[in-house]
Amino acid sequence: MTNIDYQDRIPNNVDLGANRTLQRALEQWQPAFLRWWNELGPTDFQASDVYLRTAISVDTKGWAHYDYVRMPDYRWGIFLAEPDANRTIGFGDDMGKPVWQQVPGEHRSTLRRLIVTQGDTEPASVEQQRQLGHSAPSLYDLRNLFQVNVEEGRHLWAMVYLLHAYFGRDGREEAEALLQRHSGAADNPRILSTFNEPISDWLSFFMFTFFTDRDGKFQLKSFAESSFDPLARTCRFMLTEEAHHMFVGDTGISRVTRRTLEVMDELGTDDPLAIRNAGAIDLPTIQRYLNFWFSSSLDLFGADTSSNAAAYFANGLKGRPDEKRYVDHVERETIYDLEVPDGKGGARIERIPLRNAMNEFVRVSYVEDCEKGLARWNRLIDAAGHGFRFRLPSVRFRRTVGSWANVPTDPDGTPIAQSAYDAQLASWLPGAADRAFITSLMHGVFEPGKMAGWIAPPEKGIKDRPVDYEYVRLA
Repeated sequence: MTNIDYQDRIPNNVDLGANRTLQRALEQWQPAFLRWWNELGPTDFQASDVYLRTAISVDTKGWAHYDYVRMPDYRWGIFLAEPDANRTIGFGDDMGKPVWQQVPGEHRSTLRRLIVTQGDTEPASVEQQRQLGHSAPSLYDLRNLFQVNVEEGRHLWAMVYLLHAYFGRDGREEAEALLQRHSGAADNPRILSTFNEPISDWLSFFMFTFFTDRDGKFQLKSFAESSFDPLARTCRFMLTEEAHHMFVGDTGISRVTRRTLEVMDELGTDDPLAIRNAGAIDLPTIQRYLNFWFSSSLDLFGADTSSNAAAYFANGLKGRPDEKRYVDHVERETIYDLEVPDGKGGARIERIPLRNAMNEFVRVSYVEDCEKGLARWNRLIDAAGHGFRFRLPSVRFRRTVGSWANVPTDPDGTPIAQSAYDAQLASWLPGAADRAFITSLMHGVFEPGKMAGWIAPPEKGIKDRPVDYEYVRLA
């Protein structure tokens, strides 16, 4: 069960060959996926050899193999974490009962919708990032981009397998639709708005992989608790790949910050214009990009009070990340204090059942996780002797979902007049001038070991390779 057979047309560890009907259905979907990859995946690098990691087993010990691969030849497949024969439902009203190996009829449409929504994010991010290779700041970064892309493609395969294997004709139709929606399309966009935002520069890419892929981590951890065991096992394996995506974002922003601090030291000033003129990205601009991507990602958790979230938890469909760390796994009587607008320009506490506040409960954990990254970046600034500090905006700021949706606040979460919000929003988010400046820096650097002037080198290379390794052999 541990090893993956790469001789199969569709590499897998789910004994796909034993179910010829399912195998044929997925083999019929495969050409459509490859067409999508060639049409909407990374542009113009399909013939290049990329130093990629590929899963060779699903255990926790050395599951990845590294070698040069051309992306169209990457062996996407279906990999589930090892089964636990004694696993029981870990939360909700049916806690302690055996987990489900098939979809209960009463939860069929809900589970399908959850899987489709998660699956839709995977190809969306590839589409958002398809042009970035041309402006990569180094071969190291180009390789990391392509690693993220192929793994998002494999995550799509994971969700499509579940749709085909457990949801019949409806599942097959949904799998086809996952390749028909496109990021930013006017008539058939991706389901979640954040995945329709353009990512045309590398600062946005690093923010996306830090903030938005971190939302993905929390969603996958919630599904990894699901009573539907195939979904839980799928997501547990996906999390091993998702960690790299967040690493790319975390270290990318750290490297941008380090380079800015070097330029500030060289110039003896923190003046944003002087720093820009020297070809680096000033810290206030990084903060504005941070404000945009963090606030965009917050809405992905859903409304702060939700009967759907309560039902997901009660019925065992979607739990809390790392559910075992909590004392009460049923939460039938627990009350949650939720801050909501008071209608008078302030806030008040509304006491609601914790089950109904599950989205907000998980969002709070997400914010705490994001704060750890900011603490690392701020330590760099502090060590360089500067007083500037990155800050997460309030969870009230720029919300379009939940109690604070369309309530004008400043980044600190203080309610303000709509006119004041409209007047100041451009100073809190990247403006046209910011984006034009960032775009002016985006020139591809494709010589091994060389870096664009706006970003510092990584501290080490990939899999014990040096930083100046030829991570991508350009065709």
